[in-house]
Amino acid sequence: MSAARPVTARFRSLSLAAAALAVLAMSALIRAQAPAPAAAQAPDRLPVRRVVLYKSGVGYFEHLGRVRGNQTVTIDFTSGQLDDVLKSMTALDLDGGRVSGVSYNSEAGLDRRLGALRLPVGQQTTRAQFLSALRGARLDVRAGTMRVSGRLLSVERTERRGDGGVVSVDTISIVTDTGEIQTIALDPGVSVRIAEADLNEEVGKYLSLVASVRDQDLRRLTIATTGTGDRDLFVSYVSEVPVWKATYRLVLPNAGESRRPLLQGWAIVDNTVGEDWENVQLSLVAGAPQSFVQAISRPYYVQRPVVPLPERVLLSPQTHQGAISTAGAGSLAGTVTDSGGSAIPGATVRVTRGGAQVAQGTTDASGRFRLSGVSPGVYDISFSLAGFRTVGYSAVAVSGGMETVLNAALEVGGLAESLTVQSASGLVSSARGGGGGGGRGGRGGAVGGLPSVNVTRDGVDTANRLDAIQEAMVSQQVDAAAAQLGDLFEYRLKEPVTIRKNQSALVPIMNSDVQAEKVSLWNASSGATRALRAVWLTNATGNTLDGGSFSVVEGQAFAGEGLIDPVKAGEKRLLSYAIDLGLVIDAKGEPVPTRMTRIQVSRGVLIQHTEEQQRRVYSARNEDAEARTLVIEHPARAGWVLGGTVKPVESTPAWHRFRVTVEPKTTATFTVEETRPVQAQVAVSSITDQQVAIFVRDKVLSASLEAALREVIARKATIARLTGETARRQSELDQIARDQERVRENMRSLKGSSEERQLLQRYVKQLDAQETRIEALRREIQSLQADRAKEQAALDEFIQSIAG
Repeated sequence: MSAARPVTARFRSLSLAAAALAVLAMSALIRAQAPAPAAAQAPDRLPVRRVVLYKSGVGYFEHLGRVRGNQTVTIDFTSGQLDDVLKSMTALDLDGGRVSGVSYNSEAGLDRRLGALRLPVGQQTTRAQFLSALRGARLDVRAGTMRVSGRLLSVERTERRGDGGVVSVDTISIVTDTGEIQTIALDPGVSVRIAEADLNEEVGKYLSLVASVRDQDLRRLTIATTGTGDRDLFVSYVSEVPVWKATYRLVLPNAGESRRPLLQGWAIVDNTVGEDWENVQLSLVAGAPQSFVQAISRPYYVQRPVVPLPERVLLSPQTHQGAISTAGAGSLAGTVTDSGGSAIPGATVRVTRGGAQVAQGTTDASGRFRLSGVSPGVYDISFSLAGFRTVGYSAVAVSGGMETVLNAALEVGGLAESLTVQSASGLVSSARGGGGGGGRGGRGGAVGGLPSVNVTRDGVDTANRLDAIQEAMVSQQVDAAAAQLGDLFEYRLKEPVTIRKNQSALVPIMNSDVQAEKVSLWNASSGATRALRAVWLTNATGNTLDGGSFSVVEGQAFAGEGLIDPVKAGEKRLLSYAIDLGLVIDAKGEPVPTRMTRIQVSRGVLIQHTEEQQRRVYSARNEDAEARTLVIEHPARAGWVLGGTVKPVESTPAWHRFRVTVEPKTTATFTVEETRPVQAQVAVSSITDQQVAIFVRDKVLSASLEAALREVIARKATIARLTGETARRQSELDQIARDQERVRENMRSLKGSSEERQLLQRYVKQLDAQETRIEALRREIQSLQADRAKEQAALDEFIQSIAG
């Protein structure tokens, strides 16, 4: 087992917010129960006094007990619990003493511990691998009557031929004292003895380490306290625990009774932490604060790079002159402590002049600091650390070539609180004392330098005890209530409970009248013909109901059970618990929605308004002799709007709930109407004959609107004809241009030929005729384009005039 390592515990918001209110109650509980004197109790055990369990699988624990003098107390955990404890523990010595340290048994991993042995063997090894690790060791080998002594050379696998064929066997080679090498097969009858005492000792260590994995996983946390006389020691932390479960009993009154329904709540709590919970204040929180697992109790090693040594060292040793100090520069030094005199490490020291920072430093583990190279002058000095009030000193003079000593004492306070001390002296000392750690005569301390509280135990000073603890933790308390407990709800048991380790208990958390209406519930997606028996529960308890199971008792008999999600105070929720055999439900709907279409034209745009309508008819037959209140859950579909005069009593993201009363031996019918509007737009200029024909078939066009649309189509046809005529003439022009290019190419190739004169006359006549045709085509194209533009303008004007 490795040496214990001290651990600094830090305050956590969750534990600190609960601690201030809990310690007073715990102290009163101890006095009320009249515990045995400290000498009669186990001197090193700190009893559990308060437990808070959460839905995120963690529990908050508070220990409160008496210590005397310089006493140490222990708390046992498993490795998994210790990780949570180390990142959440708070320790307070409440009566003038201080917590001087916390330690625990730290164990490295088995692989690393095996690696520390001089025996290169892993956790899983075979006989051959074990013997290979002993190469060079002196061994005594016996095989029947043969005995061989010497040093092990090697272990090899060889093949040996026998009656059954070729088999592989392990063999060892031994170098005897005479230099002879003998090979011996490791048959079952062969024994090997290690002849070296120190090697036998290493083998024993190896086997002990391998066997240690079966040892009980016990990690002991030791808390050392320093002080005089009897004192209260308070320790809190968070640890992994099983999730507590809620279960409810709903007792419904019989028909005709005037009493209200009764809701009784229970919680199933499991104690698996390995320690009895005896007379503890138990609280159950209906919420799951964020929590995580981090293995910080196990030593963690960082893989460091291996840097080789240089092959040659070329530089010769040499000396260097010391620098002359800056002319006139001075220094500033001192110690920062808390109000009890304990050193505060990590505090920030800032030196400013005229708002500009001149120097900055941080206190070391002993709370000391030193800033050198400060020019002579008058400065403002501030000391700050999270969780303490910022302390500032003004007009601090620093002289050249001298060291100015300035000590400061920080008090616990808010992050925004500060204290400024006016000082004109160059040598400034704290008004609350200088440096030095807090001893027995100080106010006390807590782990991490936080102060403990010096209070008494008599009845007169009990009220001041809570104020003193709240003062010690004021910087954490406000945030805890607002940020971490705002969304949670706590069930705090009024009486202390006792749950032994590795046992579970059913503890009451609620017993209150509620508002519950008995109904029948049917869901449209269930496909069932029977409804469910349910209650429409209104949480009038004033408490949050955590999620869990519930049972219904009606007529002094079991009526059914179900599940409940978390329900806030005042919230209304449907809870089903059985099948209603008295109601038969049937639902019929239109397979295809009915479409209603209306056409509107405005500013050249045709708008098609379509409204899909769908009806669903629900029929419920009540075969019972009593009337039924039926709640129908109708699906809430995106885009669909409920119609009709009957509105749902409530709606959820997925369902609309309608209430229907079904009289005895009758059938009630209920109809749900829904509509979904759909709108489409199209430009009138792009309307087609097919679209107009569909509108006419569906009878959604008026006679005047139909005539106007057909006029649009006719005018579009005229424009299309003119466009086609223009395109045909343009095509003829292009063809003539290609022919003329061919003729000119032929004329260039006739130069100097006998046919030149005759063919040139022919080509000239052809070109002349084509030029005449080109002029005519261009005039026709120009005329057609003018007619098309005129028709298009008239069509555009006509379209804009259409309305209806």
